[in-house]
Amino acid sequence: MGGSAPRRAGHLPVETTSFVDRRGEQAAGRELLSRARLVTLTGPGGVGKTRLAARIAARAERTFPDGVRFVHLAGLRDPELVPLAVADALGLHDHSAGPPADALVAHVRDRKVLLVLDNCEHLLRACARLAAALLSGTTGVRILATSRHRLGLTEENLLDVRPLPVPDPDGDLSAADGYPALALFADRAAAVVPGFALTAGNRAAVTRLCRRLDGLPLAIELAAVRMRVLGVEQLLERLDDRYRLLTSGSPAALPRHRTLRAAVDWSHELCTAREQLVWARLAVPAGGFDLETAEAVCADGDLVHGPDVLDAIAGLVDKSVLSREPGPDGVRYRLLDTLRHYGMERLRGTAGEELATRRRHRDWMLRRATACEQAWFGPGQREIVARLRADQDNLRAALDFSLRGAGGATLAPGPGEAFGAGAPGTASVMAAGREGVPPTPADALAGLRLAGTLWFYWHACGAPREGRYWAERALEANPEPTSERARGLWVAGLLAGCPEDLTRGLRRAEEARELARGLGDAAEAAHAEYVIGVIRLFADDLPGALAHFEAGVARGPVPGQHLSLVGLDQVELACALGFLGHADRAVEVCEKTLRLCDEHGEEWVRSYALRMLALAHTVKQDWPRAEQYAREALRLKLAVNDLIGLALTLDLTARIATERSAHERAAVLLGGADRAWAAVDQGRWGCEALNSLRRETESRAGRALGAGAFTAAYDRGASLTLAELVGHALQEPGLPDVTPPAPDRPQVRLTPREAQVAELVAEGLANQQIADRLVIARRTAEGHVERILNKLGFHTRTQIATWVTAQR
Repeated sequence: MGGSAPRRAGHLPVETTSFVDRRGEQAAGRELLSRARLVTLTGPGGVGKTRLAARIAARAERTFPDGVRFVHLAGLRDPELVPLAVADALGLHDHSAGPPADALVAHVRDRKVLLVLDNCEHLLRACARLAAALLSGTTGVRILATSRHRLGLTEENLLDVRPLPVPDPDGDLSAADGYPALALFADRAAAVVPGFALTAGNRAAVTRLCRRLDGLPLAIELAAVRMRVLGVEQLLERLDDRYRLLTSGSPAALPRHRTLRAAVDWSHELCTAREQLVWARLAVPAGGFDLETAEAVCADGDLVHGPDVLDAIAGLVDKSVLSREPGPDGVRYRLLDTLRHYGMERLRGTAGEELATRRRHRDWMLRRATACEQAWFGPGQREIVARLRADQDNLRAALDFSLRGAGGATLAPGPGEAFGAGAPGTASVMAAGREGVPPTPADALAGLRLAGTLWFYWHACGAPREGRYWAERALEANPEPTSERARGLWVAGLLAGCPEDLTRGLRRAEEARELARGLGDAAEAAHAEYVIGVIRLFADDLPGALAHFEAGVARGPVPGQHLSLVGLDQVELACALGFLGHADRAVEVCEKTLRLCDEHGEEWVRSYALRMLALAHTVKQDWPRAEQYAREALRLKLAVNDLIGLALTLDLTARIATERSAHERAAVLLGGADRAWAAVDQGRWGCEALNSLRRETESRAGRALGAGAFTAAYDRGASLTLAELVGHALQEPGLPDVTPPAPDRPQVRLTPREAQVAELVAEGLANQQIADRLVIARRTAEGHVERILNKLGFHTRTQIATWVTAQR
C-alpha cells in the first residue's frame, strides 16, 4: 500500500516500498503479453493489481523500443478524458479537430509501445472503445489494463490476480517464511517496529493473521501498522473480534470484501475524530495533493482549522492511510483508491458535506491557477508548469464538478462496490451519493473562470485539445454575456490552432472581441485581437496580419492585458515583418520584446522572440547569428516543454544548417522536427511561409546528400527523444557549456549514488526534489551534485543532463 510514487506523466511509478515478489503472476503476465495485445489484470480492491502491472511493464520494457507509458485513470470521472489522458502519457499535444482516438491511433500507428491503463473499472466503456480503436488501427501497440471487471473485448486475455497464498497455520511452518503474505507482513511490521522478524515464536500467529485477512496485501499492510502498539497475538485477537462482528451483517457481502472492510473499518476507528473527518474530505482531491491543497479542502473554520490539518495528515501518514511522495514543490500525499472510496462513503454520510468540500476544492484550484497565471510572465515558469502538471487530476476534478455538479462527479463504481455489494452501512450513503446536486449558475461560472485562467497552461505546454474541451464545455454552460465568457471564447479560438479549425477559431475570437467591447472590457478585447491576428497569420494573410499587429503594438498595452500576450503581439508582428522581407524592422521589434522579457525574468515569450531573431537573421543571410539565436531558443523551449515552438525552431535550425553546408545535420534535425510535429498533431500546420521554408530545406539537404544518406540521417533524428535531439543540436563548436568531455579525457566513473543523482538531474529535478526522492538531506543532495560537476569538469546542470543522455 502506498508503494509507488508517480513520475512524470506516462512514466512507470517509482516504487517507494519493497515489492513482495509475485514471480508466478509476473511470469504469466509477461507470457500473455508476448502473445496477446490486450491483457487485463482483474481482481478485488486491495489485491495489488497496480503494482503488479507496473512490475510486469518494467520487466517487459526492453521489448518495446518506443517505450512503456503508464496511464493513471483513478482520478478521472469523465469518460471523454480517457483518450486525452492517454495522449498526455504519450506526449501527444494534439491540436486536431477530429476525434481524439483518431489522433492517438495516427500517433502510434508505426510504433511499438506498451500502454498500461490503470484502474479502468469506473470507465469501462471508454477504456474498451479506446482499446478497440488502438488494437484495430495499429500493429505494434499492446495494452496492459488493471480493472475489477473485464473490458469485454474479444481480444482480451485475463490474468486473475489472487490474494497472496498463506500456509496452513496448523501445518508444517518450517518453510513459511517463503510465503509472500508473511514476508509482506514482516516487511511492513519491521518498518514500524525496527528489528521485527518472523521467528518460531510468532510464525503461527502471523500465519493465522494473514489467513484471517485472506492474503489481501492492502489488508495485511493496514494490520501491520498496528504493530506499533500491539503484539501479533493481540492484533489477531482484536481482528477476530472485529471479523465476527462484521460477518453478522449482510450475507450478500463476499467474505473477501468483508475482510477488507474489516481492516479499513478498524483503521478508521483507530483514527481520531479529526483524522476521520480529514480522511473523508481528502477523498475529494484527485490523484496526489500537497499540504496547501489539503488545508484548503479540509479546513472549514468550524470543525477543522488550518493548523489542525497538518496534525491530522501526520496521523494518517503514521497509520498508512495516506502515502507520502515527492512532488515538484516538496512533499505530496496520496490516498490509495480503495481508501478514497471508503472516505467518500463517509463524506456522503453527512448531508451537504460533499458539496461543501468539493466547492472548497474547486475554489482553491481556482486560486492556485489564478496565482500561476499572474506569475506566469516571470522567472518561475518551469516551476509553474511542474506544479500544474502535478495537479492535473485536481484541475480536472474541479472543472468537472463545476460544470456537472457533485452528482455528476460521483465516484464510480458506487461507493459500496469498493468493499462488495451489500457491505454493511453502505446502502444509505450509496443512495445519498446518487441523488446528485445540479450545478448552480455560480458553480458553472467558476468553472468557466478556471478554464479561461488556465489559457497559458493549455497553450504553452499543457494539452491544447483538453483545453478546448473544457473551454467549449464551460461556454455551453455559461451563455450569459460576461467577461468570463469573453475570455472563454478567445481561449477556445486560440486553442483551435490547426488548419481545419481556423474558421471556427476566428469566429470564436471575433465573438469574444465584440462581447468584450460591449462590456467595456478592454483587456479581454485586446486578448481577442491577438488571437484574430494569429489566425490571419496561419491563414497566410501576411499583409492583413502585419497591419493587424502593427495597430495593436502601436496602441500599446491596455490595463489588465496579460504581459505574455503583450509580448506575443510583438513577436507575431516580427514574424509578419520577417516573412515579408522587412528583416531590420523585425530585429528592432524582437530586441524590444527581449528587453521586456529580461525585465521580468521571463523565458517562454523570450524563446519566441529569439526564434524570430533567428528568422530575421535568416532573411538577412547572417547565418552565424541566426544559428546562435535558434540554439538559445531551443534551450528555453525544451525547458518549458513547448512542443510547437520546438518543432518550429528545429525546422528553422535545419534550414540554417543547409546554408552552412551541414546537410547531414540538417537531415537529422528534420527527422527530429517531424517527431516533434507528430507529438503535436497528425500533420504539419501553420502558414505557407513556414511550410515552404521547410520544403526548401528538405530539397537542399536531399540534393546534397542523396536519397540514401538523407534517409539514414533523417531516421537517426526521428529516433531521438526531444531532449536528445536538442542536446545534439546544441553540441556544436562555440558552445562549451553543453559540450561533453573531450574524447581523450580519462573515462569518469560515478559512484552508484552519484549515478542516481545524475539521472534525477537529467529528469529536471531540483536539489530538494532529489533529496525527497532519495530520502536524504538537501545538503547531501547538493554535495552529490557538486561532486558530479567537479568529476565531469562541468559548470551547469544542463551539461550533466546532456552527459547522462550520451551515456544512455
